[in-house]
Amino acid sequence: MKARILLGLAFFWALPSWTADAVQPLDVKPGLWETSTTTDMSGMPPMPADLLAKMAPEQRAKMEAAMKARAAQGAKTTTRRTCLTKQELNKPLAFGDDNDKSCKSTLISSSRSKQEAHLECANETMKRSGDVHIEALNPENVKGSIQMTAAGGGRSMNVNVGFTAKWIGSSCAELKGTEQ
Repeated sequence: MKARILLGLAFFWALPSWTADAVQPLDVKPGLWETSTTTDMSGMPPMPADLLAKMAPEQRAKMEAAMKARAAQGAKTTTRRTCLTKQELNKPLAFGDDNDKSCKSTLISSSRSKQEAHLECANETMKRSGDVHIEALNPENVKGSIQMTAAGGGRSMNVNVGFTAKWIGSSCAELKGTEQ
């Protein structure tokens, strides 16, 4: 699977299949892109009740302390390089991910410069919803944001992501042999 700007939190921003006729591809160049992503989370991540029930009290307390410590660190910024193909650009939200088939996406708008979508995801352990905004500033620069909420197992979490991406070049050769 190709690494995407949101790989670390892929289960939050997964986008299902779309109908191609409603999508206007972003006017950006295919090739190597460098993306800086800032993620800010608050609350406690939803956990399946059966998983929590199986944990020893010490394990649960240790896990919750680690999650609280992570949240106390504030926003975290990561930078990674990915290869964006012409085929991927013909799909909506090419700067997103498309792994979770439990999500229903509603394309709000799609133009050569902006794409917006609303997501509703649900499985047996949690519900997630949020909005994705992507803007092509020019063919070599993109910015975007994602706001998501997740709830389940008596816990809730908010996730806010902002990102900027810049085109590095048409060749993705430097990523050969590495996970993209």
